[in-house]
Amino acid sequence: MTSGVEHPTASAAASRLSLRGITKRYPGVVANSDVSLTVQPGEIHAVLGENGAGKSTLMKIIYGAVKPDEGQVLFNGQPSTIRNPQEARALGISMVFQHFSLFEVLTVAENVWLGLSKTLPLTEVTRQIRETAAAYGLDIDPDRPVHTLSVGEMQRVEIIRALLTHPQLLILDEPTSVLTPQAVEKLFVVLKKLAAEGCSILYISHKLHEIRELCTACTVLRGGKVTGVCNPQNESNASLSRLMIGAEPPALDLRPQAAGETVLTVRDLSLKRADPFGTDLLHIDLKVCAGEVVGIAGVSGNGQGELLRALSGEDPRAPSGTVWMAVSTHAHALVPASLRGKVHDLCGSSPAARRKMGLHFVPDERLGRGAVPQLGLAHNLLLTRRESVSGGIGWLKLGQLRGQAQGIIERFKVKAAGPDAAAKSLSGGNLQKFIVGREIEARPALLIVSQPTWGVDVGAAAQIRGEILKLRDAGCAVLVVSEELDELFDMSDRLHVMAKGKLSPSLNRADATVERIGEWMSGLWDPPQGAGPTTLKEAAHVQA
Repeated sequence: MTSGVEHPTASAAASRLSLRGITKRYPGVVANSDVSLTVQPGEIHAVLGENGAGKSTLMKIIYGAVKPDEGQVLFNGQPSTIRNPQEARALGISMVFQHFSLFEVLTVAENVWLGLSKTLPLTEVTRQIRETAAAYGLDIDPDRPVHTLSVGEMQRVEIIRALLTHPQLLILDEPTSVLTPQAVEKLFVVLKKLAAEGCSILYISHKLHEIRELCTACTVLRGGKVTGVCNPQNESNASLSRLMIGAEPPALDLRPQAAGETVLTVRDLSLKRADPFGTDLLHIDLKVCAGEVVGIAGVSGNGQGELLRALSGEDPRAPSGTVWMAVSTHAHALVPASLRGKVHDLCGSSPAARRKMGLHFVPDERLGRGAVPQLGLAHNLLLTRRESVSGGIGWLKLGQLRGQAQGIIERFKVKAAGPDAAAKSLSGGNLQKFIVGREIEARPALLIVSQPTWGVDVGAAAQIRGEILKLRDAGCAVLVVSEELDELFDMSDRLHVMAKGKLSPSLNRADATVERIGEWMSGLWDPPQGAGPTTLKEAAHVQA
């Protein structure tokens, strides 16, 4: 590693991009402080830093979405004042945001069309989307409205939209979190080809092995400042972690233990998709026991969202007798005595009724489902926890509410201005830590988590996974849906794969390999003996 603010071989005159002394201040925080960075033509350059280090703000400045308070941007050696993303795209700069910039009422093709030359007819844009999606392994239907897409599918739209602009500088923020291992390899081939043709790439990822494989230069940010540069191919995961967070993340301790009583049972659940662009659930069988973590792998859009909504109660249409939860006689004190020691048919129960039984849920969409953007963190606790509300009167115990929020902030090391900070003011990773912490602090009997560490730095990811394992060791039943295979291998006692609305057989973690799971993501697993029908038409009990 080299101290300083510029790459040792950087030449602003010959560079694709050169930042000089970029500073951006917000009330109470300096997001970027005197940041200088240089990217050469054809270079894949990583920007590394923990959540809240200033990476996203810096990328938005380059893309024209944020105006710097001080400093200069040079593009292809020329001083450039980039006032908005349209001007950035005209220069040849494209960006895939971690938080998407899509119009939900428009189709995929219409969203992509907005970022392209209006001389192209929509039919031609649709054709190009299909070709690009097929070439890069990014399965998407151009005619689907964006509001029907999962979070992972929305990210595919952003990647395709950026690639269709044929950029000179491509900014990618966590681009591989929705891809299978095989698709990641394919994307890397594409990115290396783009770089060989002269396209420069700024690459943000918390997957250190990706940075080491793909990138030839790396700028490290900490607290909004450049703390040095390095060639990541000369570093290890451990040394990159030290550069980013000042220490190596603690090793996870997944000790084998015997699973307890079954808490969640899903028995032959078939459910017709509520949305015409969704996925039918076909004969889902699943159980999660106390004291175990069950992981579900798979590419986004294969029925995970439909299954999670059926389990959380957001979709109450599951047929009676297909989803059950056993409530222990030793449940948390917040669980009413009348619910304890019984097995409950959850079908038709609301999310609130399920929370009373001890079922807590972390969605993959942070803003809008996991948190209300405009509300403070303390008031966001009320979405899933009611301890701070007085009996039948409904008065809020504000002091207790703020105290609970502050406790989560401190325990999970959330970078926030305090318990009254608006959810939208937090970085994605810090908001994720707060939401996960909110549900863990509720001491659930059953915790269902979708994408627990999406966009979270290595230190925070290790902390979240460690806290989930503590819950498991304390007897909680945990179901984790994730597209991060490393995460599932680190945490799970048993694994399933979801593909095309079907759930694979259970696989012990010791028997799972990346290659096997990757094959199963395409639906290539042997059906169990006596398997039932494989289409909704053949499933007699499916609700119309």
